[in-house]
Amino acid sequence: MKDKKILIIISVLSLFLVASLIYAQSDSQSFFKNLLDLLLKNIQSAKTTSTQETKPSFFLNPAPTVFDLESAVTQIAEKSSPAVVSIVISKYIPIVERYYFNPFEEFELPPELRPFFQFEFQVPQYRQKGYEKQKVGGGTGFIVSSDGLIITNKHVVSDPKAEYTVYLNDGRKFKAEILAIHPTDDLALIKIRANNLSTLVLGDSDKVKLGQFVVAIGNALGEFQNTVSFGVVSGLRRSITASDEKGNVERLEGLIQTDAAINFGNSGGPLINLKGEVIGVNTAIASGAQNIGFAIPINRVKKMIDEIKTKGKIEVPFLGVYYLLVNEEVQKKFNLPVDYGAYVYREGQTAIIPNSPAELYGLRDKDIILELDGEKITPQNSLGQIIVKKNVGQKVLLKVLRNNQTLNIYVILGSLPKNLQ
Repeated sequence: MKDKKILIIISVLSLFLVASLIYAQSDSQSFFKNLLDLLLKNIQSAKTTSTQETKPSFFLNPAPTVFDLESAVTQIAEKSSPAVVSIVISKYIPIVERYYFNPFEEFELPPELRPFFQFEFQVPQYRQKGYEKQKVGGGTGFIVSSDGLIITNKHVVSDPKAEYTVYLNDGRKFKAEILAIHPTDDLALIKIRANNLSTLVLGDSDKVKLGQFVVAIGNALGEFQNTVSFGVVSGLRRSITASDEKGNVERLEGLIQTDAAINFGNSGGPLINLKGEVIGVNTAIASGAQNIGFAIPINRVKKMIDEIKTKGKIEVPFLGVYYLLVNEEVQKKFNLPVDYGAYVYREGQTAIIPNSPAELYGLRDKDIILELDGEKITPQNSLGQIIVKKNVGQKVLLKVLRNNQTLNIYVILGSLPKNLQ
């Protein structure tokens, strides 16, 4: 009723405004006739409008289905947690015993001096007394086959002298065997002797979109098993230089960035979309920042698993050039004619690795590789990121700029040599 009254008042005010204009151009009789017509029209319009709800037009359409985000996250946590494992790193550590030594015991003082040296002079000393197995670290992994195949990070299982114990969500524990460690990526495949285990479904990381919701699960700080955090994909194709507690440094490219909280100990855990599919392997956090974590796209994991099953080893495709990614700074420094691509350059020596596919198929220093199989090379999509998606022995087409001339060069990719791994 209140809305109806407001509408009638507005209609009447509009009526008098129009009426004044009509009166200015009509005699009094025609004025009142026109006034009556307008009044009847506005009253009829007010009646019709008042029968409808005074809501925005989109409320008049059928209400869209409301997605229950809380239920989705809790269901993902419930279904995924049994397949997420904690990895405890143990190692035999020397037991060090502290004792005290009096350096003057070996000296025999004359009897007349002994009353002046009644105190004991003790110097602390240390000596090894055997070994003791101790927990030295922890990480996370997730099961990808019911017979105990587990994905984790390379840096979690990188110590050949350590022992690795996998703890399942139900409390069972198993000794883990390292099956494969990726030569260039922060990925590893381990195995436990068990059957009928819960597994996670691997999604398609090529379909990941900026802003989509994700869930991270892991052994936070190596103490809090199956910690669940929630966030969004906050960046794509990120490149970072990561280091671990031992000082090992590794360059990682093409990563998924997320603001779902990732802590020490979460390494190797899954990053899951709202379909319950793993889209990444949590691998690193940005120091000095809040909630900036990075995950390796799951398609790289799928490729690694496939190579292990079909070849029994991991092969990394190899071109054989050192290069600089062309950006505004590199373009200006070397006076390059383009602002993208991979500039084949290494200061003080050749950028072409001897006996590599690059040398075999005629690439030269100072070439600019613009595209590989039609995929443009940019700082966000490096030559290395593109090559890693290919296979050893695959024939690829390079679009190369040389002396301001564009060339198409076919290259068959080789396998990364051991000395470069």
